[in-house]
Amino acid sequence: MKRPVVLIGVGEMGSIFARGFLRLGHPVYPVLRDTAMDEVAAAVPDPEAVVVAVGEKDLAAVLDAVPGCWKDRLVLLQNEMLPADFAHLPDVTVISVWFEKKPGMDFKVIIPSPAHGPRATLLEAALGTLGIPVKVVENDEELLFELVLKNLYILTTNIAGLRTGGTVEELWRDHRELAQKVAEEVITLQEQLTGKRFDHQPLIDAMLAAFEGDPGHKCMGRSAPDRLERAMAHGKREGIDLPTLAQIASEMH
Repeated sequence: MKRPVVLIGVGEMGSIFARGFLRLGHPVYPVLRDTAMDEVAAAVPDPEAVVVAVGEKDLAAVLDAVPGCWKDRLVLLQNEMLPADFAHLPDVTVISVWFEKKPGMDFKVIIPSPAHGPRATLLEAALGTLGIPVKVVENDEELLFELVLKNLYILTTNIAGLRTGGTVEELWRDHRELAQKVAEEVITLQEQLTGKRFDHQPLIDAMLAAFEGDPGHKCMGRSAPDRLERAMAHGKREGIDLPTLAQIASEMH
């Protein structure tokens, strides 16, 4: 029998990963909010992978609480993630998820999801059983680009969407100047947070390819105000000026 997979967080996204691993023949052990992780770890001390599928705001607390025997087999899939968030973890696998799952509907693929780390090919196989494409990324530099790209897509569409509403296609077609200003400020913020410099145009081009992957994607999810608030807090802490984001924030009050 194949080794089990532990799934921390069994929401919409976690359910997709569970299906993939089950189809591949791995038993899946769920860890719910009221589940004691140490008890599950005592029963499943040597899993194939430990997939952390909790929301962004719960990630740090969950990582702090993960039992020692699981720490070298973690799979992370959160948005708004950068290498500093997992630099302290050994052998971590990261996937930048480019499919969405909403209540009452099946998943929808936007573009292939890049994955990097020792369990990237396992993710490729598991999600492949569902027809979800995964692109295995070979090095840390490529992963950094992919994480910054996902942040650029989410923050640009969510934050600009607070003003415009509508879809990503409409955002770029009807509000391009705003979208470009927000995108430039988001990239500047990502540069400050990572200590790296990026060629902006390849990131913008890759974001537009994702727009084309699902032109009807709604710009603004429920998390948009929180994402703007976090971006402003990061900017303040890093001492950088984000005038377009600040203007949109001022319209919220």
